[in-house]
Amino acid sequence: MLGLGTMTSCEDKLELVNPNQQTTGTYGQTAADLEEGVIAAYNHIRMEGSYARVGYNIDVCRGDEVWNSSQVWYMPFDDLNEPFTDEIGQWSWREWYYTINVCNFVLSRCGENNAELSTQMQRIKGQVLFIRGLSYYNLVGYYQNPPLITDYSAYSSLDGLYAANVVEGDADENAQYDRVLDQVEADFAEAMTLLPTKDEGGEWAKGRATSGAAAGYYARTLMVRHKYSDALAVLKAIIGGQYGTYKLMKNFGDNFREGSAYENNDESLFEVQFLDYGTQGTDDEWTPVNTSANATQGSAIESNFGPGDFGGWADLSASPWLYNLFKKERTTSGKLDPRLYWTIGTYEADWEGFEFGNVCYTTAMSNDNFVVTNNNYGGLPIAKWTNLRTGLYDKVVTGLHDGINLRMMRYSDVLLRAAECENEVNGPTQQAINWINEVRNRAELADLKLSDFNTKDKLFEQIANVERPKEFGCEFGRGLDLIRWGFFYSADRLQQIKDHAAVNFWTKADYESGAIQFTPKDAVSYGACSKSSFDTWIPGHEFLPIYQGTLNDNPNLVGNSANGSTSNASYFQQKGWTVHPVVNL
Repeated sequence: MLGLGTMTSCEDKLELVNPNQQTTGTYGQTAADLEEGVIAAYNHIRMEGSYARVGYNIDVCRGDEVWNSSQVWYMPFDDLNEPFTDEIGQWSWREWYYTINVCNFVLSRCGENNAELSTQMQRIKGQVLFIRGLSYYNLVGYYQNPPLITDYSAYSSLDGLYAANVVEGDADENAQYDRVLDQVEADFAEAMTLLPTKDEGGEWAKGRATSGAAAGYYARTLMVRHKYSDALAVLKAIIGGQYGTYKLMKNFGDNFREGSAYENNDESLFEVQFLDYGTQGTDDEWTPVNTSANATQGSAIESNFGPGDFGGWADLSASPWLYNLFKKERTTSGKLDPRLYWTIGTYEADWEGFEFGNVCYTTAMSNDNFVVTNNNYGGLPIAKWTNLRTGLYDKVVTGLHDGINLRMMRYSDVLLRAAECENEVNGPTQQAINWINEVRNRAELADLKLSDFNTKDKLFEQIANVERPKEFGCEFGRGLDLIRWGFFYSADRLQQIKDHAAVNFWTKADYESGAIQFTPKDAVSYGACSKSSFDTWIPGHEFLPIYQGTLNDNPNLVGNSANGSTSNASYFQQKGWTVHPVVNL
């Protein structure tokens, strides 16, 4: 009995941790674990509601350069009257909070003292700070007053999980907007100090956030609240090479092709990584819970942009205003602006012998056979982020198969933002003109002359409604720009974007029968158009409403200006911000 008891008391128990059932208590204790967390954070920014489809395209069609030609899928976002009962409007909210959750977990394991971190841990922390900043940058740009959660331990209670977006004592209904932007600025600013430049990062930096990416987005965030002097200093530092060596690609089209020869190039500050065509899996991974080990890992941007006759979903089209803006000015050799080729898929005599020629998915185009986005409503096909001009395949491969990396910030944006900030602080100046001309020279357009811009307002008009649309037409960011510029809070600016967004429906049958005489390329008069996106805008709806289901689930959450249809003009005016008047160029 005594011996038996002795044997029992000496028994060792073997405790094993199941690697397939990790918990927050067992996972994340090593740098290798946290590297996986970083990868998970990057993975979440290429989901349906972030940048793989809806999350990207909502802002594209919020701008005045693009309209919803399908009249179905993106109509509420295009018309700026998204109902708070539409769950699609919540998809971006869902995705970015998934991303924030991952970032907060990794940050909870990094510690507060950055000086004590190894180089590897500094890079881990810097990347998730950047991605969290990016997440809140998108959330505040879409939903105006999202709840701010930065502490992973807050999830341990329902009070923390159901975060509020109003703090007791708030006298300003936009206080949360400023709080979130304060956090975004702080995240990007700290990431700038932790991350290497693209030059220092070398191969590691390809596809990852660097100090240059953080600096670029920090400047963008500062400009949201018109902190032009601060933003100008950051942009000058980027231009001066403090955060890595950037330059414009000689060929504008190299920013819109897939493959290692073009992606993560010298012009790119940050881009979303998608697998090239032919290297992908077979499963469309639309949501964070729809996971698959054999995911395609592409985007569906091309599916939304692609013409119906070539297998696309035919949702979004370029505005006639943008097309005719390109046509107004030719290069110094008398040719069309080459950026038109890569932006809008139309036949032009100039494209004979240029790049892949007059093609639409390898099919030859002709001057008398218009390719439209949607067969029922017309529309000029968008070429960006598609293979319409690349010769890669002969029709749209629908679903999450588009392998072109989304260049979310390019060096040309740094130059044009620097010009805008310089103009706001000191303008108009020759320095602002020089930065603009650097972008124009790539397109072989004649230099602008300072003598032609006698006021700050006139140079702003050139930047906002000529240079930026031609360089970034049909890309993410225009909707955010219209808000930060205050175009919704000025009668002449609101009318201007209504004019820009005016379209006429067009079908080949009506054209051939003589029922209509105009072509899809013709300029559209607002007074006699089929529709204009901004006609249905009412105050507050420049932002998306917070989904009613989310409000029902979270008792600490209140709606935003879109939920209540309340104007944000007073907030803009109380800040002392300027809405530049319309100037005829």
